[in-house]
Amino acid sequence: MSSINKETLLKRLFSDPKNYPYGFSRSGDFSISESRALSDYGCLIAALVDGQVTPQDDEDKQLLASALGQAEPQSAAERAWLRYQKRINRPKTGSIYGTAKVSVSQNDDEVLIDADDELDMEMDD
Repeated sequence: MSSINKETLLKRLFSDPKNYPYGFSRSGDFSISESRALSDYGCLIAALVDGQVTPQDDEDKQLLASALGQAEPQSAAERAWLRYQKRINRPKTGSIYGTAKVSVSQNDDEVLIDADDELDMEMDD
């Protein structure tokens, strides 16, 4: 098993197939330079944040400090990482149709709404 160091992490391209299955550059969330910086430095920043690699020089310390929110981002990679974190950790939006459970009875095609959900719908109006 090979040891993880900065050079091997910088050679790897960072990707997130769960949140960005078509890549960062095709998502529309990042500019071209941000997607390149995220792909190039993402593995290193993720390893620094997870504690798999210890910071060796001032650049690594700055990357870690900005990723943890302790310092302002100065490089394109740091800004891209913070934008990436904002995008993947944003709250999920609700449905435009509400939360009511609607069921249609087969006998006379009338719509039945749960009583608790009806109260929620009245409060929203």
